[in-house]
Amino acid sequence: MTRWWLPGLLLVAACACSNTPVRIESRALADQLARSPEHFIIAAVDNEPAGFAARAGSTPRGYDSIATYGPSPAARQAMHALENDYALREVSAWPIEPLHMHCAVLEVPEGTDRGTLLAALAHDQRIKLAQPLQSFATRTDDYNDPYVELQRGFQQMNVAEAHPWSRGDGVKVAIIDTGVDTLHPDLRGNIVAAANFVDSDSQQFQRDRHGTEIAGVIAAVANNREGIVGVAPGARLLVFKACWQARLDADAARCNSFTLARALVAAFDAHAQIVNMSLAGPADPLLNHLIREGVRRGVLFVGAAVAGGSEGKEGLLHQAGVIEVASAGSQSAPSSAVFAPGREILTLLPGGHYDFASGDSIATAQVSGVVALLLAKNPGLTAGDAYRLLRNTSTHSPEAGGDGDGDGVLVDACAALASLMGKGSCATATDTRRAAVVQHPALH
Repeated sequence: MTRWWLPGLLLVAACACSNTPVRIESRALADQLARSPEHFIIAAVDNEPAGFAARAGSTPRGYDSIATYGPSPAARQAMHALENDYALREVSAWPIEPLHMHCAVLEVPEGTDRGTLLAALAHDQRIKLAQPLQSFATRTDDYNDPYVELQRGFQQMNVAEAHPWSRGDGVKVAIIDTGVDTLHPDLRGNIVAAANFVDSDSQQFQRDRHGTEIAGVIAAVANNREGIVGVAPGARLLVFKACWQARLDADAARCNSFTLARALVAAFDAHAQIVNMSLAGPADPLLNHLIREGVRRGVLFVGAAVAGGSEGKEGLLHQAGVIEVASAGSQSAPSSAVFAPGREILTLLPGGHYDFASGDSIATAQVSGVVALLLAKNPGLTAGDAYRLLRNTSTHSPEAGGDGDGDGVLVDACAALASLMGKGSCATATDTRRAAVVQHPALH
């Protein structure tokens, strides 16, 4: 991979607080969950809301310190009974307030078939949910071609013409991914919270590549004499590490049901308006419940489109209320997807560096940035409204290429904002693109 960086320049901060590094909060419950997931299951029991009265010296096994919501005695008793009855071992557990569940990751006994165990649990009246601990992966392609121009996605999506109307000021975007270089000069001041649900390694958090790339695309600082400009440079990022890198020098990362669930709840607690999930994996009952709850609360989810092109193909993010994104020119994305540039996109690398990155992950981040521009103008925008704006104002770009459903069709940030406001024009879209507007059905 070609790697390069620009000379570092001192940031001129508007106030001292913008130079204060965000504290990375470790919320990991069990570091060993980063290993092979096939030996674990997730089980949940009912946990009706009730205040959790902490007492001096109380250290319940496997739980965070929770001030207002915790496992009820009945829920704890039910979970311990399940452990005993099925010879399971609790690795970590936590109460999920939005779903009124007490949830646990349980280790399957050696020699026990996990499928047979889950079938038995499905008929146990004490169980509200039982599923495998599943794996998910970031949607990244290795860059192996010379770059064409700097920030090509920024230009192709007509972002510069949208910025006079909106820069996403104040919109909270949760990045559920790997860690992020929170000290990068092109992010400083735009990250307002960071938490680690994988481990307690704050140094590795700062070295993680994939999350840093995603954060740079969405909200790299503008007009700071450094590097690049994010699609929504006024957005405020909430970084929740739920994925870990396989190698230090690679973008590819893995996640599981447990870490993603905890990060989603943290996003709700932080009042995130947008959740960016640049990853792919199977449909997951627990995560599906949480995404539906987030949609009910008005959270806008932007995720990588399921590969394969089959309308019936299951995937974590192929569900109602999620804006699915594919890289421009993709031949395998579902027809419900929106398309954004995802090849050779200039973004950030840890250590204050810059590089080009490719993949549906990057395309997803581009669309999260555009949605932040829309929300800054209309905070009450629903997922369906945002989806229709993106689809109905997408334009054909000769530069986008491709032979699939996304043939030359790209999200147009300026056109979407002009449509939202009911006024304004986008000269670049008119002058340098074919102005055909593509009409599409409503959000599935």
